[in-house]
Amino acid sequence: MRPLSLDNLRTLVTVIELGGYAKAGNKLGRSQPAISLQIKKLEEQLGKALFTKQGQRHVPNQDGLFLYKKAHAMLAMNDELFNHFRETPLRGRLRLGIPSEFATTLLPGIIGEFNQLYPDVALEITSSLSRDLLSEAPVGTQSEQFDLILALLNPEQQTDGELVLEDDLVWVGSGRHSLPKNQLPLVLAPDGCVYRSRALNRLQQQKTAWRIAYTNADLYGLTAAIQQGLGVTALARTSVPKELKLIHHSSLPELGKIKICLFSQKTSHPQAAEKLAQFIKLRLQG
Repeated sequence: MRPLSLDNLRTLVTVIELGGYAKAGNKLGRSQPAISLQIKKLEEQLGKALFTKQGQRHVPNQDGLFLYKKAHAMLAMNDELFNHFRETPLRGRLRLGIPSEFATTLLPGIIGEFNQLYPDVALEITSSLSRDLLSEAPVGTQSEQFDLILALLNPEQQTDGELVLEDDLVWVGSGRHSLPKNQLPLVLAPDGCVYRSRALNRLQQQKTAWRIAYTNADLYGLTAAIQQGLGVTALARTSVPKELKLIHHSSLPELGKIKICLFSQKTSHPQAAEKLAQFIKLRLQG
């Protein structure tokens, strides 16, 4: 038994929905005789008439209406499958806001692969403190500066963003320099940094003597200072650069957890933003 042609079934559905061969032909870009031939082929395959002619009109009979319902469902499934596997080329400009430490450790492994798969999507990256990224682009406003924001939040903070990972905050240092016994030297980002506020708060609770030896908003600068023995810092475990080592010492308090969240903003390129979000989540969760 020969399978029914989906093209012929689509013609049948169009004829019935539009109410005639001529209208169906106009929509499908075919002549009326071509439409008539497709219907005739269906009738010959099935051994049943599908239409009754009333004046100049072709009206579907009981068999025609039965086939219409089945054909409509078949075409819907066919179109769903086709659309699922059809990859629409992604184009446009994506603006990503990301904390500097993740721009240093996470992005290099993403940018090349993303650009190779989607060469027509231009990435514009802004790295800053999570607080500043979110305050510049509050969710739901028309003044949003980003399509996607990766940001750090304290565990108790409520958020409209998607929780990607609840990570450990850890102490890191050079591994080549021992900690002084009298006063802990700290290498930190500026005020407003989640890591800074957590580290200082926990040190104060433990009544550990400390001093800020160096401040820099950029992870490269912090890493260089730590490698020179200027002090230690706090980072999310997933953002620790390979040049630095985890530090465990009795003078260093536990720092707890940190939430890493993705905020999707209003965007002209939702598909491209979703693909980039998938890349980021896979790297952080992997």
